[in-house]
Amino acid sequence: MDTWSRTGPVVVEVDGSAENLRVVDYASAEALRVGAELVLVAPYSAHTPFTPMLPGYAPKPSAELADAAVRAAMAHVRHRDGYATELAAVTEEGPRVRVLAHAARDARMLVVGRSRSRGPQRLVHTQINLTLAARAGCPVVVVPLSWKPSQLDRKVAVGIDGTALSAEALEFAFGIAAGREADLTVVHSGVPTGHGTADEECSWISRADHILSETLAPWSSQFPGVKVTRFLSSRAPAAALVRESCEAGLVVVGSHDGSSPVDAVARRSVAAMTCPVAIVPHHLTGAQHPAERTESAVPTR
Repeated sequence: MDTWSRTGPVVVEVDGSAENLRVVDYASAEALRVGAELVLVAPYSAHTPFTPMLPGYAPKPSAELADAAVRAAMAHVRHRDGYATELAAVTEEGPRVRVLAHAARDARMLVVGRSRSRGPQRLVHTQINLTLAARAGCPVVVVPLSWKPSQLDRKVAVGIDGTALSAEALEFAFGIAAGREADLTVVHSGVPTGHGTADEECSWISRADHILSETLAPWSSQFPGVKVTRFLSSRAPAAALVRESCEAGLVVVGSHDGSSPVDAVARRSVAAMTCPVAIVPHHLTGAQHPAERTESAVPTR
C-alpha cells in the first residue's frame, strides 16, 4: 500500500480582515492538535491602490499592510493559545497562488478562507483553490468565514470513487478522524445504469459495496480506532458530498494533480459545501504524468 502524508507545518493565509481571524483560529487549532508549527502567510501586491475620488489620500504601502496583518494575527493566536504553538510569519510580494504554494511546499496542510462570492464567480474562486492544491502539493482546507468550533468537528466525510484518485484523500481523512477522535463517513456514489429495475439496483449496490470493502480494508486496519460508516448513494457524486457537508465538520475530496487541474466533480462539490472542505491532490506516478505540462489559464489572484 502506497502512503503519502506530510509532517511539516500548518500554513494559513492572512489578509488582515476581522473575518480572516476565524480562518486563523481553524489553522491554529489544527496546529495545536498535531503539535505542528503554525506559519502565517500574507501575500501582497507591489502596487499601492489609488483612489481618484481622494487625490490627497496617501494609502499605506502594501508591504506595510501585510506586515501589520501578520502581526495582528500572531497577537490573536498568542491571546487565544498562549505559547503552546510555535509561530512563524511570512510576507511576500507576488501573485497569491505562487506565494501560498511556495510557502506550503513542505506543509502538512494549507488553510485558506472561502470567498463570499456567488454564482459563476464562486466557481472561479473554487478552481483557483484546486489549482493552489495542485501547485502546493499538500491538502488545501477551505474554511467558511463564518466557521466556529462545534460538535460537528468530530464528524468527517470523504468521497471515494474506487480509483487511485481516492488514495490520498482517504489517508488524509482517516488521519484527521483519528486525530480528532471523530467518526468517518465514506461516501461512494454513482447513478446505476439501466432503467433502475430491482435486479439492476441490487447489482449496483453489490458492486459498490465490493469497491468500498477493497478500498477501505488497508486504512481500516491502519486506523482501527476510527469508526467508519459506509454511505452508498445513487445521487451524482457532487450532490452526495454536498448533502454530507450539512452534517459534517470537514468534507475531504480528492482532486487531480497537475498544473492545470480541471476536476468538475471536485469543483462543483467544493463550491457548494457548507462546512470546511479539504482538497487533497492525487499525486500522479511518472507513467501518469504527461510529457509536458501547460501553464494554467486560471487567474492566480
